[in-house]
Amino acid sequence: MIQESRRLVVGVSGASCANLAVRLLKAMQDQPGWETHLVVTEGARRTLAHEAGIGPGELEALATCAHDLRDIGASIASGTFRTAGMAVVPCSMKTLAGIAHGYSDNLLLRAADVTLKERRKLVLVAREAPLGVIHLRNMLDLAGQGVVILPPVLTSYHGPASVADLEDHIVGKVMAEFGLEYARFRRWQGPAGA
Repeated sequence: MIQESRRLVVGVSGASCANLAVRLLKAMQDQPGWETHLVVTEGARRTLAHEAGIGPGELEALATCAHDLRDIGASIASGTFRTAGMAVVPCSMKTLAGIAHGYSDNLLLRAADVTLKERRKLVLVAREAPLGVIHLRNMLDLAGQGVVILPPVLTSYHGPASVADLEDHIVGKVMAEFGLEYARFRRWQGPAGA
């Protein structure tokens, strides 16, 4: 039987960088004893098709369990369904605003609301540039409630040679928030020769 604390809810909204969700779900398959519970918005389905050439069935096959966005009665809509928390990868500003204001009109937003009310870890890979004042206020509000705002910021210190390396770095940071190690995540070890 799966330990209740080894369940991760993964929400995917319609922002760009949808391939991060694909990489996260694949990385989670290598975590022994972990379940992933996936919920995907309609916008995310369009973005996945456009950016990654991935259909909904392919993404759902990467998760332990895929939930219908309209199913407000799904397991992840209840606080009694124990999880380690939730990551929304990527997180659009629309989804972020819905979470910030408790507007739970679909399963992704409801699952995030449950994660907040149960004081579980919530990580939002917020994707927008430039950020407007409303976006920043919503992020500040959520950060004040303990939400981790983790934008997919480009880094160079780990010596990326490809876009995949940059994506792996973000996936590793998301997984680290839940105490998980990702083999493709390269931590800073200090300058070479130091």
